[in-house]
Amino acid sequence: MSFKQMLLVVGGLAILAGQSGSNAILTNLSTAKWVHEKGDPPGSESVMLREDPQTRGMELLVRFPGGHVIPPHRHDSNERIIVLEGQLALRQDTGETSLDPGGFAFLPAREVQRLSCTSKTRCTFYLSWDGDPKSQPAK
Repeated sequence: MSFKQMLLVVGGLAILAGQSGSNAILTNLSTAKWVHEKGDPPGSESVMLREDPQTRGMELLVRFPGGHVIPPHRHDSNERIIVLEGQLALRQDTGETSLDPGGFAFLPAREVQRLSCTSKTRCTFYLSWDGDPKSQPAK
């Protein structure tokens, strides 16, 4: 057996060993259990996917109506965003970037975020944080 074949076999076994139906999280946008939480902006909804009890990091899906502006804020943990539908604008000191479906953003901890849904239709995106996602307002 060649080294490459051995790596493929070992890698496949590692993947199988790491898969457990009890820990799997599977969802589709169309069948997800969307919830509007009290205190969230009108027209917004989210789906909690996973929370790590040790780090308090979490993953969720979020929807905002077209034109919604998210007030400037920052988090104490790194954040990742993947746009699924709509257009999300991210404004930084160096300018503004529009993220279309499939667009990705990595936002370092404590960096001020200025986000808005610039499309006429809703914006849906995946969010994840390394640690506690608690945010603080920023100017």
